[in-house]
Amino acid sequence: MGSEILNAMQISAQGMRVQGTRIRVLSENVANADTTGDTPGADPYNRQIISFKNEMDRELGFKAVRVDQISTDRKTPFPVKFIPDHPAANAEGYVKMPNVNSMIEMMDVREAQRSYEANLGMIEQSRSMVSRTIDMLR
Repeated sequence: MGSEILNAMQISAQGMRVQGTRIRVLSENVANADTTGDTPGADPYNRQIISFKNEMDRELGFKAVRVDQISTDRKTPFPVKFIPDHPAANAEGYVKMPNVNSMIEMMDVREAQRSYEANLGMIEQSRSMVSRTIDMLR
């Protein structure tokens, strides 16, 4: 029973770790939602995307979630905004804006936060079970 509880705690801790990384990536996106290029035609900040994978942890003997990669969003186009006096404005006065939708990023942050909290809850439950087991053995 003890190793199962420890495994559950380790799986939850790994889940918290990847959700923490996800929150950091999403926060960078929100922080750079208005970061444009410096010269006409220059690309602005490009949204970052995080992906996960299940990977066998041979040391622990179970599959754990890991960050697969953090990449740039190449599919979502950069919107343009008419700002003729901006240094990055093209000849027509349009500036490429980041492909970041702050509302979507914030919803993703909330989802990641809930996942983080769910994993934390599992660790707290496991810890409580271990504590009750120790109390029963006394």
